[in-house]
Amino acid sequence: MILAALLLPAAVAAWLLTAGRGLTHRAVNRVAGATSVATLVAVVAAVVLRPEVDRAWVPALGLRWHLGVDGLSAPLLLLTALLGVAVVLHTRERPPVGGTSAAFHACLLLVELGALATFFARDAVLFFVAFEVVLVPMWVLITRFGDAHQPAARADAGGRFVLYTAFGSTMMLVGILALVTSAGTSDLGVLAQDAGRGLSSTTQLVVAALLVAGLAVKVPVFPLHTWLPAAHTTAPTAGSVLLAAVLLKMGTYGLVRLPLATVPDGFARVAPFLAVLGAVGIVWGGLACLVERDLKRLVAYSSVAHMGFVAVGLASGTRSGLQAALFANVAHGVVSALLFVVVGGLKERWGSADLDTARAAVRETAPRLGFALITGLAASLGLPGLAGFWGEFLAVYAAWSPADDRPLGLFRTVAVVAAVGTVLAAAYALRVARVVWAGERTSPAIEDSRGSEWAVVVVLVLATVALGVVPGPLLALTSDAVGTLIGAAP
Repeated sequence: MILAALLLPAAVAAWLLTAGRGLTHRAVNRVAGATSVATLVAVVAAVVLRPEVDRAWVPALGLRWHLGVDGLSAPLLLLTALLGVAVVLHTRERPPVGGTSAAFHACLLLVELGALATFFARDAVLFFVAFEVVLVPMWVLITRFGDAHQPAARADAGGRFVLYTAFGSTMMLVGILALVTSAGTSDLGVLAQDAGRGLSSTTQLVVAALLVAGLAVKVPVFPLHTWLPAAHTTAPTAGSVLLAAVLLKMGTYGLVRLPLATVPDGFARVAPFLAVLGAVGIVWGGLACLVERDLKRLVAYSSVAHMGFVAVGLASGTRSGLQAALFANVAHGVVSALLFVVVGGLKERWGSADLDTARAAVRETAPRLGFALITGLAASLGLPGLAGFWGEFLAVYAAWSPADDRPLGLFRTVAVVAAVGTVLAAAYALRVARVVWAGERTSPAIEDSRGSEWAVVVVLVLATVALGVVPGPLLALTSDAVGTLIGAAP
């Protein structure tokens, strides 16, 4: 099942790039849709059956083709596979601009392939290789299939994306090599079981600092976030969905799988800095959203704020903090996907996403889109009963009661700052609702959501409500893995 989940998108993407370029958009979309559905089935089977692949890869270096599923990766595997289906379905009635449909869908499948391989990987070097697979197809989506009206902005966003992520990848690679060389193995299971035993305090600190710095670019953590708004502004809707809901999760997952699990003592010494930067990102993102005029950039800045809660939860060193981070990861993936589908649809209809341009109230002209927008905004501000609440609430709680080796005063200050961030989230959500959704204006009219777009919106709305009303299954899915990493401490 694991191999099927990886080989299917890889093979079809290669075929689309070589032999499928002459097919019509509808034919390409059907092929990609069937592939993404089959991949979802394989991923679900892998999550249920928990198979493992362990074969020699580079015997001379002791590297192995080691893939598996556990409670840390299972939710993100399901999220990635589900959104893989959603983005292909969403593009069914929207041929790409700037290139062939075959190349566009091949990039979507390659992004899904790299993300799934990252979450399956149980070898540190294999993890890095899978992580890097995502970068080129995402760069193509941004620079070639992005906003057709802003070629200069596409080039700038693509350049920032490559430079920032290449810097982060370099730091991460150096950290991985230092870890593997010092520990004598690249097996993530063995590294987590040893938990840094046999490594000096200095080695743990250096490895943790390198890994956190490299992965912080991917999350992104303030102040390494400036590539994200530009990328979201110009990327096509499908690209924005994958970027926010999948690529950012690879960074936070890497923080858990690498420094937190393998060098916990070194990570504990870096954690206060991560918590402070996370809290600053929460406030910075909220303040930026209060003044941002481009709706897509606004949602991008809100992602910086939400990832700040994930960073705070991870830094707390407690079981509830790690649970908060894992839950917030999935919740943000669903909510950000919903918002980018809605906002991308509005930008297509309006011709731009400028909030200063007076337009008809979405509530009056497109009630379906309006309902989805309000649901996404309510979840984004952490309203109880929706997906965004549990991760943020638990992250603040964990920061208020951190692990014994964390500075209590600093983390309680971080908790207060994070709580203030939720107030800012309410303020910018109400601002967007007032400008876009409310009012009595009925012209110029826009078409309401329908067809494949509405099908995707309905699924994401239902997922947003389900995670908020019934958080237990997701928390239970990650509970055993969290207990293994953190122990029985609350």
